[in-house]
Amino acid sequence: MSNLVKTTTVQKQKQMLPIVFMLLAAGGLTSLLWLQPRWLWTQLSPWLCPGATFFVETEAPMVALTVDDGPDDTDTHNANTTRQILQVLKKYDAHATFFLIGGRITAKNQSLIAEMVEQGNEVGNHLWADEPSISLPLSTFESELLETQRSILEAAQTRDKPVRINWLRPGSGMANRDMMKVARKYGYRVALGSIWPYDTLIPSSRFASTQILGNVRPGAIVILHDRGDNGEWGKRTVKTLEQVLPELQRRGLKVVTLSKLLEQKPSRS
Repeated sequence: MSNLVKTTTVQKQKQMLPIVFMLLAAGGLTSLLWLQPRWLWTQLSPWLCPGATFFVETEAPMVALTVDDGPDDTDTHNANTTRQILQVLKKYDAHATFFLIGGRITAKNQSLIAEMVEQGNEVGNHLWADEPSISLPLSTFESELLETQRSILEAAQTRDKPVRINWLRPGSGMANRDMMKVARKYGYRVALGSIWPYDTLIPSSRFASTQILGNVRPGAIVILHDRGDNGEWGKRTVKTLEQVLPELQRRGLKVVTLSKLLEQKPSRS
C-alpha cells in the first residue's frame, strides 16, 4: 500500500512540473514587465529602434521626463491637459521634453508650445499623426517629420530664445534603420525610454506612480502621455506627476529634459 502511495505521489509531482515551469515563466515575464531592466532595452534596441537612446549611464542625480502625444486640442474636450501638465511641472521646478504631434497643433493651442519653451521645457518631434511610424513608407515618414518640424517651430518661436528640435520619437516606439538614417540626415537624435508605466494601457495613476518610483534611478528616461480619449491620458499624467515629482525631489533627483540629461553622457559614447 505504501508503494502505491509513493508511486501516486511521484506521478502527481511529474504532472505538476509543467504547471510549475509555466508559473515560473509567467512570474519571470511579470518581473521583466514591471522592472523593465536596462539590459532588456539594450537587447531589444536593434529590433525596436536601432541606435535609439533608452537611458543614460550616469551617477548624476537626474532623470529625464518625456510627455508624448500633445498638444491637447481644446476643440475635443474642455480640460486642457497640456496646460495642466505645464502647471504641475512649474510647481515642482521640473522640466520635460514634449514629443508633439504635428496634426494636433491648432490656432487654439499654439501658444502652449511657446509657453513650454519659455518655461524651460523642450519640444520634440512625434510626427504628424498618432500611428505606428514603422508602418509608414519611408518617403511619408520623411515628409511627416519635416511637416511636423515646421509646425512645431512656427508655434514655438519666442523672442527670448531660438528654438531647435533635437529629438525624434517615432510613433509606437518603432523605426527601422532607414528611418533612423532619415532622422540623422535632419540632425535628429532618437529617444525611447527606460521607464514606461503602461499609462496608455492601465487606467491608474496610482499604478503608474508606483511603477515609476519603484524603478527610477539616475539616468532614467520616463515616458508619460498627454491627451487620449477625452483627455484621459493627460488627466492621468497630471495626477501621476503630482504623486511622483515631490517624491523625486525628496530623493534628491532632479527632473530634466532629454538634452539636459544627455549632457551627462561621456562624449566618447
